[in-house]
Amino acid sequence: MDKVFSLGGFLGCVCVCVCVCVCVCVYFVKSMSAQIYGAQYQIHTGLQHSIIRPTQPNCLPLDNATLPQKLKEVGYSTHMVGKWHLGFYRKECMPTRRGFDTFFGSLLGSGDYYTHYKCDSPGMCGYDLYENDNAAWDYDNGIYSTQMYTQRVQQILSSHDPTKPIFLYVAYQAVHSPLQAPGRYFEHYRSIININRRRYAAMLSCLDEAIHNVTLALKRYGFYNNSIIIYSSDNGGQPTAGGSNWPLRGSKGTYWEGGIRAVGFVHSPLLKNKGTVCKELVHITDWYPTLISLAEGQIDEDIQLDGYDIWETISEGLRSPRVDILHNIDPIYTKAKNGSWAAGYGIWNTAIQSAIRVQHWKLLTGNPGYSDWVPPQAFSNLGPNRWHNERITLSTGKSIWLFNITADPYERVDLSTRYPGIVKKLLRRLSQFNKTAVPVRYPPKDPRSNPRLNGGVWGPWYKEEHKKKKTNKTKADKKRKKSKARMRKQLTVHSSTKCHPSFCSGQER
Repeated sequence: MDKVFSLGGFLGCVCVCVCVCVCVCVYFVKSMSAQIYGAQYQIHTGLQHSIIRPTQPNCLPLDNATLPQKLKEVGYSTHMVGKWHLGFYRKECMPTRRGFDTFFGSLLGSGDYYTHYKCDSPGMCGYDLYENDNAAWDYDNGIYSTQMYTQRVQQILSSHDPTKPIFLYVAYQAVHSPLQAPGRYFEHYRSIININRRRYAAMLSCLDEAIHNVTLALKRYGFYNNSIIIYSSDNGGQPTAGGSNWPLRGSKGTYWEGGIRAVGFVHSPLLKNKGTVCKELVHITDWYPTLISLAEGQIDEDIQLDGYDIWETISEGLRSPRVDILHNIDPIYTKAKNGSWAAGYGIWNTAIQSAIRVQHWKLLTGNPGYSDWVPPQAFSNLGPNRWHNERITLSTGKSIWLFNITADPYERVDLSTRYPGIVKKLLRRLSQFNKTAVPVRYPPKDPRSNPRLNGGVWGPWYKEEHKKKKTNKTKADKKRKKSKARMRKQLTVHSSTKCHPSFCSGQER
């Protein structure tokens, strides 16, 4: 009953369970990127550089309706469990203000799985577990987050009427550093020498069990027959922290396939074609229009979406309406030293970090990130030696690459010099996308974000008094302007007397 697919994109994959027509229950492993909330590329939200840091006054743009908000319009109850990581510096950025009826989870991108504390830097530490808009101190009892979130999902399903629509989004913290898992999950992985890989495997076993328990809850409480489960990750793995993208190139945070591609699956009694593999182009932005259409919602006509409704592609095996993917354009990432407009045929500055996929072709420019092929670091005898043998050193001064991803998904054969016409075509497409980009939103650290100033909790720090101070300052400015205007009027009166002001006043200067 599964449809397996490969999901491309900068923050490539997700885990979703959708109950259609009557219910929409969505489950994601790890955090959901901003792209799924509004079906827009990063360049269209200002989030094209890095992630939202805990100390930054930044969040998911407030101007467009989010996926849960659109589902609420058609009568869905909306619930979120897990990791938010889309900004929280002001109350308007919180999950409950962006379409969720309830929220239970963390606001940051990572933290301790048991204590739910996070230190962003020395002296910047705080508690990060919320229930709706308040710190959930009552749950500070040492429960491993994967299991705690599963319990909350079970509670939500047990108390909801299965005949009424529900949208449930679960963003598990696992698998992400710090690498922590309950002791019993390590028993099956004693043979793995690499400690990070062993911990990673234990965490993943606990996550698998959690998804199993959520699926059982769907069945137990009457949701399953009208549900769709979409499961995947949000990006490639980090080999230094136990992950593996082998045999794909690169790692998390890069534009190589190892950083942006992940395998996922869709599971549902509602799939028309079951047990098949989908190899069509699918991107994270596609979930927004797909899920809204499944829920019989309406997509605003005046909003320019970068996503497509790909339900027929997944369910029936039809061709994807998508022919290209803009992985990203990051204008402020470290520039490639040897990149230039000349290298980009006068079409594109190849010093800029970018990546685009058009049908079978993928083009990368600038500094794509760590580029090795790293085998799973599970056993010591397959460690550094094999790793070194697999490494292919890049030629000095390179700032542009072209691959036929269909024929060469491992990105081993650069074709940029062989097909300059294809390179120019993709560079022009990059340039077209870049003309629609909005400015990068990556503000500096705000000292008011320190949890010490907020009761020891990570949370909104932008207060109403800041607005009032600004308003008072504006009033003072108005008073000064009025005073200057009176002075100018007085000077005008003096000048109209046609005598020197010092004499008009009756006094000599």
